[in-house]
Amino acid sequence: MSEAVRTERRGKVLEVTLDRPPANAIDKATSQALYDAFRLLQDDDELLIGIITGAGGRIFSAGWDLKAVAAAESPDEVEGDESPGGFAGLTEFWDLYKPVIAAVNGATVGGGFELALSADIILAAEHAEFWLPEMERGFLASAGAIQRLPRRIPYNVAMELFLTGRRMGAEEARHWGLVSEVLPADALMERARALAEQLSEGAPLATQALKAIMPVLMPLPLEEAMQVTQRGRNAHPVYEKMMNSEDYLEGPRAFAEKRKPVWKGR
Repeated sequence: MSEAVRTERRGKVLEVTLDRPPANAIDKATSQALYDAFRLLQDDDELLIGIITGAGGRIFSAGWDLKAVAAAESPDEVEGDESPGGFAGLTEFWDLYKPVIAAVNGATVGGGFELALSADIILAAEHAEFWLPEMERGFLASAGAIQRLPRRIPYNVAMELFLTGRRMGAEEARHWGLVSEVLPADALMERARALAEQLSEGAPLATQALKAIMPVLMPLPLEEAMQVTQRGRNAHPVYEKMMNSEDYLEGPRAFAEKRKPVWKGR
């Protein structure tokens, strides 16, 4: 693993820390290192939940490393700072079926905001701020922000953020439903770890099926969306795997026997 990206196993949870001083900016090597961390999360059967955070208490991530870009003579010389999982290793990691919690511990700028948007749950420290200054730099926030943000918050609010590049505080982000919880800075990681631990106790195949099918369900008409969760009727393969698993019967059996379920992940 790159020095810019640290990983730590905590039981069934993989903690990923972006550690590239001074601003946790993301270049191509860092994108690849982040992808490698999330690939580990996906491929290791012992790992069920991921947490992504930034080192230090001031900046979650300043996003794309613009100093490297500024050295280019022309747009053709700009090397794409991407990985098999897209920018920051997560923005286009479509087959990552294990949930990721973003613990946003400071400024979340441009591509850093897009990294956070790629997570399934966002927790924020009270002093965290979110902003997208790309328009001021002459390009668009196209590594997930213009695609995801209008699906998460009202269109007009998203457009204002894109066009003005203003900073949105943590409480406003919670108001719009972008952030699940706002916490004191010294309680952020404790809460993220507790939440991850709680999620890791759930049925692993059901958790993965939920993450896999939600992006499929959201844009579909209701009737078509219902078919995604009907066995043998164009159901998503991850959902089918859950339906055909031993764990599918373990939950009801544990309920009937008044005991805690023992999940096998198969």
